[in-house]
Amino acid sequence: MIRNFAHGVLTALVIGTALDCAQGADLPSYKDAPPPALVDAYQPFQVRLKVGSVLPLDGTATVFDAGSVYPIAGIPGAPFVGLMTGLSGGPGTVIPGASTSISWSVIPLLDVAYYFNRNWAIEAICCITPHHIQGVGLLAGADVGRTWVFPPSVTLQYHFTNFGAFQPYLGVGVNFTAYLGTRAGNNNWWLAFAPGSALAGLGGVNASFYNVSITPSWGVVGQTGFDYMLSEHWGVNFDLKYVMMEPNAHANVAAFAPAAPALGAIYVPVNAAVKVNPLIVSAGLTYRFGGDWGVPKLLPF
Repeated sequence: MIRNFAHGVLTALVIGTALDCAQGADLPSYKDAPPPALVDAYQPFQVRLKVGSVLPLDGTATVFDAGSVYPIAGIPGAPFVGLMTGLSGGPGTVIPGASTSISWSVIPLLDVAYYFNRNWAIEAICCITPHHIQGVGLLAGADVGRTWVFPPSVTLQYHFTNFGAFQPYLGVGVNFTAYLGTRAGNNNWWLAFAPGSALAGLGGVNASFYNVSITPSWGVVGQTGFDYMLSEHWGVNFDLKYVMMEPNAHANVAAFAPAAPALGAIYVPVNAAVKVNPLIVSAGLTYRFGGDWGVPKLLPF
């Protein structure tokens, strides 16, 4: 009797333990807490505050004789000054060897953008930058002038969003550039006449740019860069833009021949096709916002 009772108790214990193990195997087990769901950080509005360097890749100019006539010794119908000095072939021709260089500058920049979706955005860029124009070649030593360049641009961008916080982009757009506060250098520099010309015996003149103006220009903008987002709203930015900027300039030169003071002032107008074509390199902070606009909010009561 006792042996049978003990055998039954042992059998019941074995069966109960097996059932508990089977039920435990059906329950899910976690070593760690499940990861949180990824939050959609899409923000439609963006502002960037940056510091940039404007580097003219060219800065050269093709200078043309605008057709100055000076009545030498009171003789009506005197030849054009460009022909008599040998510096040009007459009105409308290029003045060989005359060109310019343009300084670079470091400036603050402001960009604002609107994202149509996570990938496509339109951006407006604004700044104002000072530049110094100097003569080279035949114009060496000439302080041609100084100007402020205002080049607002609008670009359409595609942002790559499959690299996490690192978000590179490409853009293309249009630029309009106005030139403000342009003024001539008004310094004296020596302009030598060409050997063998009609006025070669005078050697040359003391010249000075006394009037300079630059017409507004339109051009294409190419852009590349990236944002590295530190949070849903804040990030850092690096940007590179190339702007096709090729305005026309108009200037007047006043010249005096020391060897012939009786001639008085010789006034020579010139036109120039200037190639600026700057590269704009910038870096700064990105701030995105507006993702929660229009989302219903619970009242505090």
